[in-house]
Amino acid sequence: MVEATAFVDRSAWGRIRMTGADRLRFLHNQTTNDFQQRRPGEGCETVFVTSTARTLDLVSAYVDDDSVLLLTSPEMAVPLIEWMDRYIFFADKVDLEDCTTDTCALTLFGPSSDDVLAQLELPQPEAAPHSHLSHAWQGQSLKIARGTGLAVPGYTLIGPRELAQPLSQALLDQGLTAWDSDRWETLRIQQGRPLPHRELTPEDNPLEAGLWHTISFEKGCYIGQETIARLNTYQGVKKQLWGLQLSQPVPTDTPITLGGKTVGRLTSVVTVDGRTQGLGYVRTKAGGVGLTVQMGDATATLTDIPLASRGYLSSGDAAEKSSSPTG
Repeated sequence: MVEATAFVDRSAWGRIRMTGADRLRFLHNQTTNDFQQRRPGEGCETVFVTSTARTLDLVSAYVDDDSVLLLTSPEMAVPLIEWMDRYIFFADKVDLEDCTTDTCALTLFGPSSDDVLAQLELPQPEAAPHSHLSHAWQGQSLKIARGTGLAVPGYTLIGPRELAQPLSQALLDQGLTAWDSDRWETLRIQQGRPLPHRELTPEDNPLEAGLWHTISFEKGCYIGQETIARLNTYQGVKKQLWGLQLSQPVPTDTPITLGGKTVGRLTSVVTVDGRTQGLGYVRTKAGGVGLTVQMGDATATLTDIPLASRGYLSSGDAAEKSSSPTG
């Protein structure tokens, strides 16, 4: 639980600018969420998957009048551009630009986030999750997007690279604490946000990762759609991502066992103030919250994670889940 308002510099996260008349159709066909009806100022989270629905990355997409800005996980802008280039054909009007090094991204989160924006004379976007607007700040265009990438209220601010220092200083002048990447990683694990090479790998699909709210089950064909639809229809999710409270630290990728049998794997782990927490996949048939498992010499209890959406949701349930304050 975040009790104080703080901020973290997420400029190491990737940013891709998509332009061209076919940009929304292309994203609609390449990722799990629905883009055909998105309007400027709207946004959503969506997952890039392979043809067999294995996960590549969870990204936030912000739709503008003439472009879409994708906020990717760290070091994922180039791999995603290379992936998308494979599917851009001669007649497609889609252009991709890696603008990571030219821009900055800071996330402001906590209970007083609205007040901080007001003090900086920055407007609030609409109330819908991932809504966003652009505002002139110190002579530059600053994107203000609702959401933090976590189940914590706040905003993500994206602008030219030269705004990073003055924007950070302005937040410090408001009395905010600047979190480093280690504190952010702790919160990410506690909240259950999956990352590439950890929870998002060629072995995992979005349903297993608790990302049901990023998937449109009604939009028709897209890469990986057949596999995801089949898993949904036949309730075929064989493992799920859970939080873990561990008795002692263990390395990532440690097998999770129950009764001497391997039922999963540990994907992320952190120890803070003597308390070890982690994320891991556990076979659905093994159990869920409250289950006690073994990892080497450590025992662990499965816990729920705020960001996970689970189960075989109706479209109404999914819409309600997607209104959580993430981005």
